[in-house]
Amino acid sequence: MSLISLKAELRQQMKLSPQILQSMEILQMNSQELLEYLGKLVEENPLLEQEDAHALREDYEALRQRAGWIDGGVCGATFAHGEGELPERGAADRNLESLTAFLWDQLERRRLPKPLLALSKYLAELVDEDGYLAAEDLEGLRELEIPEALIHRAVETLQDLDPAGVGARDLPECLRLQLARQKTAVPGALEIAARFLPDLGKKRYGLIARELGLSLSEVRAAEGAIAALDPYPGRAFQAAEPTVYVRPDVFIVELDGELTAVLNEYYLPKVSINSYYARLIRDCDERETREYLRQKMQQARWLLNSLERRGSTLQRCAAAVLEMQRPFFAGETGELAPMSLTSLSRTLELHPSTISRAVRDKYLQCRQGTYPLRYFFSRAVDEAQVVSRQAVKQRLLGLLREEDPARPLSDQRLCRLLEADGVHVARRTVAKYRMELGIGSAAVRRREEK
Repeated sequence: MSLISLKAELRQQMKLSPQILQSMEILQMNSQELLEYLGKLVEENPLLEQEDAHALREDYEALRQRAGWIDGGVCGATFAHGEGELPERGAADRNLESLTAFLWDQLERRRLPKPLLALSKYLAELVDEDGYLAAEDLEGLRELEIPEALIHRAVETLQDLDPAGVGARDLPECLRLQLARQKTAVPGALEIAARFLPDLGKKRYGLIARELGLSLSEVRAAEGAIAALDPYPGRAFQAAEPTVYVRPDVFIVELDGELTAVLNEYYLPKVSINSYYARLIRDCDERETREYLRQKMQQARWLLNSLERRGSTLQRCAAAVLEMQRPFFAGETGELAPMSLTSLSRTLELHPSTISRAVRDKYLQCRQGTYPLRYFFSRAVDEAQVVSRQAVKQRLLGLLREEDPARPLSDQRLCRLLEADGVHVARRTVAKYRMELGIGSAAVRRREEK
């Protein structure tokens, strides 16, 4: 026999209304996403209409007259075409330029026996985008009881084609195939490519020289010859990725002698409520039609309110970034002042999540270039909140550019030089920032110089 019990439970639960969800979604949209979103809503909601953007184009051109570097002309070109994307020029049929087609064309020009031609063309289809042939594919041919001699001849035929190195089973074989075609042989290069690539990558010149009976200069000459080879011979035939155009969301321009943050809303359609349908809500006698229009009117008002809040929040964030990083935008320094989402949220009295959504995937263009808005958020590295991480990296780059290549600066030495400049960071922090900049240790830089 089961007992049924009842108990009262007090629990807090937060539910977001559709209006708040829409406002949050619009706030974090970048310019292109918002443009597409508005176009979709205008099509779905009869109470929304787009106004002519002619006045906005004139305002944009007036702004460009005062700051000719703005937008690189991208937005102007977009207005000219009346579309959200620039036309792609010179697009070619990539199927005719593929690696497989290129290999087939070479094979068909050779007078090969039909079985060898058929197998070679089949192998050409198995070559991956980097130009390599997987050993597993050859094992599959053997399982089909294709004669080993024919497989061997087909692989040799494939590897004899251009580009040099195509059809290799691994990197050493790819490099050896390319070295074998060179008219002038570099002593030791073939042996190093076959047996000592890991040691060469670790700069173990002495070990390689002893094993092969070469001098250090000969090992370095072989290293230069190997470095000039292409480890991915098939990539030249890959389809190029389409160019991505970044539309800035904010401009920092000098107007009347003062730096100002200007929102780039010139590309957005001017959305408003259709007056005819607004009157129809009052005059329509059909209940279903009136309810439908009232629902669409509510959605339209939510949208307009969300757009207004987005513009206001983004404007406040951009103005605060300008104020915090004014020396950078004025061209007085290339270093950023410490700034975080938390500190900006306190300044603007907004929640950090609101700031995060406002700057998500947004770009700022100034005279120095175009940057993600998040670039200007750089945490401090000292308790005094004076120097940012970006500033420390800039100073590190300056010290490394001026170092003696024969006696590169160690991380400890860099730490002391920064300390003398008023920046107190640990040696491991210097090492971390150096690696983030893609710069090797002092020992690696010394070997590279030699």
